[in-house]
Amino acid sequence: MVRDGRAYKYAQWAVSETEGMVPHYVKVQAQQWMDIVDDYNEDAYVDEKEFEKICNLLKLMIHPDVHCSIYDAMEDYAWLLITATLCTMWREGSEIYDDNKVSFESCKIRYYTTALLEISRKNHKTFYCAVIIILLMLTGVGFGRYFSVAPTLAQSSEVKLAVRKILKSSPLLVDEEDPAFKILRSEVTCNINESNFTPLAYSNDNLDSRLANAFVADEAGGMDSYPLEAMRSSQIEIINNLGMVISTQYPNDDNVFIDEVDIAKKLLDGVLESEDVGTYFSLLYEPDDELKTGEIWQKDGRCIYQSNPIAVEKKAVYKNIIKKRTAAILYENKRENYLCKHNNIRYRGLGVEGYIDIQKVKLCFGEIEKEWWKGRKVWIGLDLSLSEDNTAAAMVTEENGIIYAKVLGFLPDGRIEQKTSKEHVNYKRCIDHGDCIACGDEVIDYSVVENKIMTLEEEYGVTIMQIGYDKWNAISSVQKFEAAGYECVEIKQHSSVLHAPTKLLKEKILSKEFIYDSNRLLEINFQNARCTEDTNLNKYVNKKKSAGKVDMVVSLINAMYLLQQYMLYGVDDFSVQTA
Repeated sequence: MVRDGRAYKYAQWAVSETEGMVPHYVKVQAQQWMDIVDDYNEDAYVDEKEFEKICNLLKLMIHPDVHCSIYDAMEDYAWLLITATLCTMWREGSEIYDDNKVSFESCKIRYYTTALLEISRKNHKTFYCAVIIILLMLTGVGFGRYFSVAPTLAQSSEVKLAVRKILKSSPLLVDEEDPAFKILRSEVTCNINESNFTPLAYSNDNLDSRLANAFVADEAGGMDSYPLEAMRSSQIEIINNLGMVISTQYPNDDNVFIDEVDIAKKLLDGVLESEDVGTYFSLLYEPDDELKTGEIWQKDGRCIYQSNPIAVEKKAVYKNIIKKRTAAILYENKRENYLCKHNNIRYRGLGVEGYIDIQKVKLCFGEIEKEWWKGRKVWIGLDLSLSEDNTAAAMVTEENGIIYAKVLGFLPDGRIEQKTSKEHVNYKRCIDHGDCIACGDEVIDYSVVENKIMTLEEEYGVTIMQIGYDKWNAISSVQKFEAAGYECVEIKQHSSVLHAPTKLLKEKILSKEFIYDSNRLLEINFQNARCTEDTNLNKYVNKKKSAGKVDMVVSLINAMYLLQQYMLYGVDDFSVQTA
């Protein structure tokens, strides 16, 4: 029966289609689930009786907009999500049964503990969250508790509103004489088994005191990690627990959805094991990596199809998104909303003073091995800040017209949590990835910064030609560099001096003659960077007008200044020009 259902047929189509309408990770997940259906998985199977039960309940539920059963109206991707999430079970004899001390006859345990859906706007994702909640309340254990979580009650109540619309449209579920559900102001109760569904706002409610059989985190891209961690912590001893994490992409770098998508990809790639993080069923409707770079989104329809499965079948939806894409191409202030919400491409808008489109910057990403640097002349740019703020150092060199860069940030170890919350940047992840170094406590330990720079020659096998700096906050460090034998050059932070290297860096990036070593924090700095233009039309990156920290970009521009002078004049002993 399952093989004849729309979920399996959609999975078959997703795996076999060759026109690029389905993203890579959806294909991988669809194939893995088909393997379970086809009995190739030793741990899991799809329960036919549970599937039949779900189908019968969907026939009782009326779609409030199209006025037919949800069984008939539901989109293919939703069939796959619901069938896989609710009907895939652990096999009898699996370790999960021994761990939970339950018998196969008394309790079937669902295989997936997390259902993750990354999908663009207007795919009815909140509606299908409501469908799953109703199904869980009808089929779950007695006195089950189900929640939706969001920053505000209004956002959290969107799922409850969808539940209410479905129930009010389904007379067999809310019959006046013997109603299966009772809709109250703060919750929805299922009279069959005394279960209830309650929307929560973690700005008002203490989520740690709840016990959740299942929860929905809708628009998770707008949340930090607290609500998911609180809900999951409550489920530790609950059998058949489920967390539904659903969202489009958001432009901010510090949200829990980024981590969830990363975990899902690593599971699908086989880099992580489910024993470590739990079992995920993930439908990640985002364009494949080769479609996310540069301006491909402006002309390639696959970006729309891969992020919006409904657009594949409904041409009217596709045409409407094309109109929004046209507006995003013409008007930069519409680009962030379009790319994040309709293409699931993470993008932070530049505004009128933006420096470089981050999609163009990402085209220059490359892995530069340490061995490559050996024997090369390099120039170091510094941006030494106040001791409690971020500091950065950039190392650059040139070969055959291409600029190569390695940039590293520094921040106070004792201020990581505060800076993460204030700046919406996940500094812990950046530290783990080697993008920056935490040193000191409330203030940066400049001895760590100085030691890092003075050991670059030994670590990378390079020759440091010059170290460029802004004298503000740098005098003490510069004295130490000079005492160690390094030539240091003051770079006046004025448009007349910085315009040329700022322009050169932009030109090199746009012409793809720039390669930077992997660094997400540097990309965030480029997203933040804003330029100021003086009366002579000279441009430079303005820290005060930028949208966040730009110290890594500033240090890179300082390094570019030194390199540019060497390229122009071929000498190492030039002095900085003053305005």
